[in-house]
Amino acid sequence: MKLYFMPGACSLAPHIALLEAGLPFSLVAVDYRTRKTAGGGDFYKISPKGYVPALVLDNGEVLTEVPVIFQFVDSKVPQAALLPASGLKRLRSLEWLNFIATEIHKSFSPLFRPETPTSFCVPGRLHLCRRLSIVEDHLCQHEYLMGDDFSLADVYLFVLCRWLKDQDMTLADWSSLHRHSEKIRMRPSVQQAMGWEGLL
Repeated sequence: MKLYFMPGACSLAPHIALLEAGLPFSLVAVDYRTRKTAGGGDFYKISPKGYVPALVLDNGEVLTEVPVIFQFVDSKVPQAALLPASGLKRLRSLEWLNFIATEIHKSFSPLFRPETPTSFCVPGRLHLCRRLSIVEDHLCQHEYLMGDDFSLADVYLFVLCRWLKDQDMTLADWSSLHRHSEKIRMRPSVQQAMGWEGLL
């Protein structure tokens, strides 16, 4: 398998997931501005969406979107229990993944675009804060998003929380989120992925 990534982007999450699962894969960096791969190829030919992550499977099929790649990785190594196997717990994990993708991840998106009007950024950050406060309230009572059990939802949340510093925001404003991020950061897979992406 081959994972197309940009250092520190949301592709860090499936990078960590692949390491957690112990699956063999290679990495291909994509330039943010040109959308050229490290070898000079056109990333749009890999994924017409033009953004990472993109995971090329051994049969040549391409998967995109963090929650989908997570579910694929989990299905390949179910014994790793990276997501709950079934029932309401499985649904709760997918609920968290969808909330993180649509309410937190996408709240960051306009804040990173240079063409976003300054007048939007203040209410945009307030909107993001409200979404993070929902997670904070949950983590005040639980070690992980799924209670006592680590899951890939925790990885996705960790990766996005790293972006707060780019918005002149700090995790120190959310003590439980800060505690959670520090715990996830120390996992060997996270340290390894961040090292490979030059983020340590």
